Amino acid sequence: MKCLACHAAAATSTKVQDNLLPASQVCLDCHAQAEIPAPPTTNLTQFSHALHLRMGDVAPFLSAAIDHKVYLRSPSDRTDWIRPRLGTHDPCQACHRGLEESDQVSPVALPQMADCLVCHTAIEAPFSCWDCHAQNAELRPPNHTEIPHFLDAHSSGKVHVDLATCDVCHGRTFRCMGCH
Repeated sequence: MKCLACHAAAATSTKVQDNLLPASQVCLDCHAQAEIPAPPTTNLTQFSHALHLRMGDVAPFLSAAIDHKVYLRSPSDRTDWIRPRLGTHDPCQACHRGLEESDQVSPVALPQMADCLVCHTAIEAPFSCWDCHAQNAELRPPNHTEIPHFLDAHSSGKVHVDLATCDVCHGRTFRCMGCH
């Protein structure tokens, strides 16, 4: 079954605020009961499902990025879990992975920032963040906000930072001395 069979509004959706969940009657065609949850919240302000669907299946691009080790992932993005789930023929499942294994929508089934960064490679934090996110969105990871005086602490060596995790927000070509 193709995702658009139930989530038909995605084909024309150009706004993040669009509710793409099907009406309960659509679910009842196949399921005994239909409890439609509220749409998941997001910190995005710009996204067009219609535009991305016109591009077709982006799974080969995500696969190539993982295979060539240029997929900018955070430590929680397990590529050993992601990679096998990119062989679908439904373009939606390239970014919405694992849905065939669960009836529940969870954060793991929602696109990750690393997915977006395979194609959207111009990273100049924080300025490029605002292309898709609200300027007041809290995007900084916990270590940036929970460690007192994080900027001073990480540049002094008191906080051990894995530079690969910095890539997700700051890009692969960032240099520490660019800010410090």
